[in-house]
Amino acid sequence: MRSLAGLTGIVATASVYLYLLSTHLPPGPTQLQPGSEQEGEADREYRLKFPSDLESLRELANMLKFYKTENYSYVLLLFCSAYLYKQSFAIPGSSFLNMLGGAIFGPWVGLMLTCLLATFGSTFCFLLSSAFGKQYVIHFFPEKVALLQMKVEENRSSLFFFLLFLRFFPMTPNWFLNITCPVLNIPLSIFFFSVLIGLIPYNFICVRTGSVLSQLSSLDDIFSWGTLAQLLAIALMALLPGALIKHYGSAHLKLDGVTSNGTGQDRKSR
Repeated sequence: MRSLAGLTGIVATASVYLYLLSTHLPPGPTQLQPGSEQEGEADREYRLKFPSDLESLRELANMLKFYKTENYSYVLLLFCSAYLYKQSFAIPGSSFLNMLGGAIFGPWVGLMLTCLLATFGSTFCFLLSSAFGKQYVIHFFPEKVALLQMKVEENRSSLFFFLLFLRFFPMTPNWFLNITCPVLNIPLSIFFFSVLIGLIPYNFICVRTGSVLSQLSSLDDIFSWGTLAQLLAIALMALLPGALIKHYGSAHLKLDGVTSNGTGQDRKSR
């Protein structure tokens, strides 16, 4: 009961902090052209929230890019805080935040940010689960934990590559891996670097996609041949490291049964 109260206090504190940060927007850029789109942007009132579809993603990205011109530090702090909040508390749906990072900061800065934030956020989640949540993970997911425990023991000699395989091919959602690894006695150092490296292809796809989408004048442009060709090239580039680790896994890892007992059903909930 004490562990549940401690976790609740941490979640409540973080939620209040993020709420206060998101409701105290700084003044927008002061030098605006009369009648410009940016001037209308400045007069509009915003209620910040996590994007849930492409349209809300584009609106939020445009607004934050508008503020970023004179309030870069605030936008960076807000983005980092929101990302760490979702990752630390195992809230699915990082893809939209990855795309938002690409739209706001560009493909390379966005990729660096999302990789670091995903790694540190997952590590915070690992530590929170270790301190407060082990018994709840075992209680609510006994079959999945038992299956992963068996596969971890079978691949203990190649544990890092086994965790990389799970990140490249998420038969179990990333949020579930984050809360389960402490139960499986995964060393924190191995966990940290498996997340840092293992999520690069996924983050790359999302960030580059967000960067491409932010340059479109309307969502109808997504279906143009040029945009579709860019998105296809991004996907093919990101598949290469996954293909290499899969080749290694087929020769060195014991993966039979990893997708059983429903562990592969939540793939979209990253």
